[in-house]
Amino acid sequence: MLRIGVLASHQGTNFQAIVSACQHGRVQANVALLICNNSDAPVMARARKSGVPTVHLSSLTHPSSDVLDESMHNHLADENIDLVVLAGYMKKLGPRVLEAYRDRIINVHPSLLPRHGGPGFYGSRVHKAVIESGDSETGATVHLVNDDYDMGKALLQEKITVKVDDTPDSLAERLHPIEHKLLIEVIQQFSAGKR
Repeated sequence: MLRIGVLASHQGTNFQAIVSACQHGRVQANVALLICNNSDAPVMARARKSGVPTVHLSSLTHPSSDVLDESMHNHLADENIDLVVLAGYMKKLGPRVLEAYRDRIINVHPSLLPRHGGPGFYGSRVHKAVIESGDSETGATVHLVNDDYDMGKALLQEKITVKVDDTPDSLAERLHPIEHKLLIEVIQQFSAGKR
């Protein structure tokens, strides 16, 4: 069974969607580890409630980025992780993790990449940029992770129409279920050996 390591920073709604899909048999996988760079993040409580082991790794625990990268790699390796999922993780990954899990790290982004991706584009900032640019459509993208923010190969996208009365909050609300669905679809593909 596919063993998933999730990296998250904040609320953990994507994490919860993945855990629920695994627990209800919608995907043949198991969330074996949560790594979080914020020890007070709600996702940590979600993980503990779900029985998922948690680790806090950040510049506070490891001031050296090289040592942080090594520690993250070691935690993932110790849990025999097959697939790394970034679910609202706000930091770049180090070269050791990127190399060890090449083509096995995915991220979900709330836009139709390459539009509105890259440094500084996260959360409501993405939706604000969509509205300010006058885009008629937006969506969500699951992509492979490399050493550049949001620049890895897109694996799956879904579009929605931007309504004239949309706000960053309303776009986020409409896109969250799509992000969850796309993440689970891509995880299913990895589990079935189609990726």
